Amino acid sequence: MINMGSIEAAADGWRDAKPFPHFCVDNFFEKNVADQLESEFPNFDSNIWHEYGNAIEIKKTCNNWNVFPTLTYRAFSYLNSSKFTSSLGTILFEKDILNSDYGLNGGGWHIHSRGGKLNTHLDYAVHPKTMQQRKLNIIVYLNSKWKSDWGGSLGLWGNESEEAPGSLVKKITPKFNRAVIFDTTCNSWHGLPEPIVCPDNQFRKSLAVYYLTNPTKNTATRSKALFAPTDEQKKDKEVLELIKMRSSASEASSVYRSE
Repeated sequence: MINMGSIEAAADGWRDAKPFPHFCVDNFFEKNVADQLESEFPNFDSNIWHEYGNAIEIKKTCNNWNVFPTLTYRAFSYLNSSKFTSSLGTILFEKDILNSDYGLNGGGWHIHSRGGKLNTHLDYAVHPKTMQQRKLNIIVYLNSKWKSDWGGSLGLWGNESEEAPGSLVKKITPKFNRAVIFDTTCNSWHGLPEPIVCPDNQFRKSLAVYYLTNPTKNTATRSKALFAPTDEQKKDKEVLELIKMRSSASEASSVYRSE
């Protein structure tokens, strides 16, 4: 399914990338695999999706193994296998430190339609069930018709603190079969806060898998994502309250969808 040699070549010097450790792998899956994974992606109007619709995130996700078609199921299985995590850990960290999250907490299929967005944010730091530290993200884009002028690029922001992002440093176009791999433990502010402007019949599709490791004494404690307001939202009390609730494990589910 995947050429590990391509990952190893693309990862050269990744720890020194700015604003935080990351790299891209084009043609991540074998071409025939990527084509079939795209064809297996469900329709945007399917009833399998979990919907996020509020001032800081407009998207749909699905991490239900029972609805994954055959090759998608195999792909997620392989990406979570000990063979893959061991190889990836050795390439990136010189040791086998990565653990899978077969529950795909926050991962799985992601889809954005026209108007979709995701405010700049930090991912959860500690898995809510295993209590392990979230260490690494892999996001693979799966729309072969995507055009860069539709937006949807993944932005990477400076990591001055856990309180707020710094300046936008880089944008990564969601090119078909491109994987973005990055360390989530470095105040790794990322997102796509500008609403997508794709046609109504096109969608930003991605496959996401997250990897865990044993926590350190300095590991942050948040079990939900921490969002930042856009410049236009910084004085909006409702948005600021939404962000506070969205970052709370006990309150987040009540604000995933809001007017």
